[in-house]
Amino acid sequence: MQKSKTIICIFGTRPEAIKMVPVIRALKNSDWANCVVVVTAQHRDLLDQMLTQFGIAVDYDLNLMQANQGLTTVLARMLPTLEEIIQKEQPYAVLAQGDTATVFGAALAAFHTNVSFGHIEAGLRTYNLEQPFPEEGYRQMVSRITRWNFAPTKSASQALQQEGVSPKQIYVVGNTCIDTLLQTVQTHPAPSAQNDKRVILLTAHRRESFGEPLKNIFTAVLAILDQYSDVHILYPVHPNPNVRQLAHDMLGNHARIRLVEPLDYFDFVVAMQSAYLIMTDSGGVQEEAPALGKPVLVLRKTTERPEPAKEGVAKLVGTEVCDIISSAKALLDDREHYQRMAKVYMPYGDGAAAKEIVNLLSYS
Repeated sequence: MQKSKTIICIFGTRPEAIKMVPVIRALKNSDWANCVVVVTAQHRDLLDQMLTQFGIAVDYDLNLMQANQGLTTVLARMLPTLEEIIQKEQPYAVLAQGDTATVFGAALAAFHTNVSFGHIEAGLRTYNLEQPFPEEGYRQMVSRITRWNFAPTKSASQALQQEGVSPKQIYVVGNTCIDTLLQTVQTHPAPSAQNDKRVILLTAHRRESFGEPLKNIFTAVLAILDQYSDVHILYPVHPNPNVRQLAHDMLGNHARIRLVEPLDYFDFVVAMQSAYLIMTDSGGVQEEAPALGKPVLVLRKTTERPEPAKEGVAKLVGTEVCDIISSAKALLDDREHYQRMAKVYMPYGDGAAAKEIVNLLSYS
């Protein structure tokens, strides 16, 4: 059967891959869509890990990653090639997810070629262009040239409407990361708990945390370990040299800290399930951990994902040493407080976001 519409899916980082995989699969399983997969490889090694794990065949690989290149260089190298691909494939729509340079480039290339753009995870906002940078700027700009705004929550939809986006162009579908997470939990359950130790899963890599904020985070981690002999840290270290060097300098010699290479997605889901609590500056982990019933301390000053904090299953603690320590101590010392934060909470859908997106595209 001839498939009637070509949909180009563009992504370039590991988090984008996690959230685009269910959309790609749903498109390929449909009876109407010809799905063309384009990767920019903005993050080469971490992206390749995901493509292999999920068995995603790539139609076009821009292979953009270079050491120490700036965002302007990434976009300058990306845009001409994306425009050529779009002109060649003549798609009905271009889809991208999130708020990276790849997403901005995909939206701009679609706009320049007069092709409708669908933004997955639309409407996230902090309204602070420096927190996070450059993501907040990218997602605000992308919304101005998007035909289908696939918002994860009602609050994201409301943010778009307040900016003048027509309700007819906004669709609340949930977040596709929950699709991937729930499928993975079924095939990769957590091992039996070790009662003699409590593991804190740490992730910290954001650009705005480079320098003093990251030093503060690591200082707080060391102080927590000094006070609790049963606490261990698992820290998959991001390859960015701004993170890696400092992590090894400050944390590398502690017996109860495991610094490991970035975990593949399946292993990371197992690590989340096994953790006593999670300390993170990751956006995706703020979505995934509450669905697993894991308390989250958010190592940022602002968040575009307010729902877990409002529900009380996450806490925005920032990057000051004393705030991180006191928030961790409350969870480690007070069992009732821990239980209140450890409940399962799923504001980002029930795992059917990708099917809803594909269904909407089929008749839009």
